[in-house]
Amino acid sequence: MRFFSFLLVVISLSFCSTPNHQPQNSADENKLSIRTGAEQTEKYIPLLQGKRVAVMANPTSIIGNTHLIDSLKKLNVNIVKVFGPEHGFRGNASAGVRVADETDPATGIPVISLYGPKNKPSKEDLADVDILIYDLQDVGCRFYTNINALSRLMEACYENGKEMLILDRPNPNGYLIDGPILDMKYKSGIGMFPIPMSHGLTVGEFAQMANGEGWLKDKVKCNIKIIPVANYDHDMSYALPVKPSPNLNTQQSIMLYPSTCMFEGVYLNHGRGTLYPFTVIGSPELKGKYEFSYTPTGIKGMAETPLFMDQVCYGLDLRNYDIAQLRKSKQINLNWIRELYKAHPYKEKFFDSKLSKEMGTIERLIGSGLFRQQIIDGKTENEIRASWEPGLSEYKAMRKKYLLYP
Repeated sequence: MRFFSFLLVVISLSFCSTPNHQPQNSADENKLSIRTGAEQTEKYIPLLQGKRVAVMANPTSIIGNTHLIDSLKKLNVNIVKVFGPEHGFRGNASAGVRVADETDPATGIPVISLYGPKNKPSKEDLADVDILIYDLQDVGCRFYTNINALSRLMEACYENGKEMLILDRPNPNGYLIDGPILDMKYKSGIGMFPIPMSHGLTVGEFAQMANGEGWLKDKVKCNIKIIPVANYDHDMSYALPVKPSPNLNTQQSIMLYPSTCMFEGVYLNHGRGTLYPFTVIGSPELKGKYEFSYTPTGIKGMAETPLFMDQVCYGLDLRNYDIAQLRKSKQINLNWIRELYKAHPYKEKFFDSKLSKEMGTIERLIGSGLFRQQIIDGKTENEIRASWEPGLSEYKAMRKKYLLYP
């Protein structure tokens, strides 16, 4: 366990030392550096003067190497409370684990959890608030729950007559718009809106879309102000300076996430219980089919009881997969799940969500009732993709109305 803790520290330090903008070619080197919304304090500090401020924040809410809360307090902003999302304000809770209210020991500010019995601020929570700041790093996927939390905050602000300020951040998968549009009969906590698996939006753009398309409760429109990212476009490569959640702890995992998160809906381990989640996929039952192996264990704060804990799993090692291939294709990789289904000796187990013990059925993750049978029937990638139309093309056209960046 000490070895695991040491490696976690190393991984965290590697994130902190990674530059925000990694040019893809020499032409990009002449571009100005990306400035997140939070970094542009000159644009929004005047909006906060004399106001009681609440902040939705987690460890990704930073200005340089300093947390947003600490930076704002030094600028004499009156922060009256913090709202915490999944994984908690300090980011030390595992996926899906309920988080309790607390007082932040570093600042003494009350922290109200919105991932547990309550997922939306109450009238009482907002009674002493004039403006609410949202500053969470997203990774551009429908099943990443930050945009769900944002939509509920927007509803609460509308219902209580409060302003919302969104400090926008780049989407590391902003280049990727792919997957079926969510069939709303599979609406759940990991998919609430009719968008594809990888939506190609920043949170600011998503907020505009939620307002514009009438997706908030009773089709209300929240009064939002967005501080856009400076010097950014969706095709830029962006390396996150802080891991966005405990199990997205490397840049490789973040870039593979749109393709590998679907394995949470099947009877395979996808790296939970290792220090490289979402970059390895396997099962004890694939022994003899693959040479690569790994053994999931319980890791506090990441995965305490992972699938196939303490069992040797055999399968795919994607830790060194060339991400440039995904960027070039601009498509989610469907071949990995097709390959592993074909290789699995007990196909009746493959899509059994009761066995997988993860986020639920493949239908909830993919957002389509067709995908399971398509894999079982051995449909080609092109045949599967054809079933995503015309919805995906219609979404891409609609998306253009809400873009803040090229």
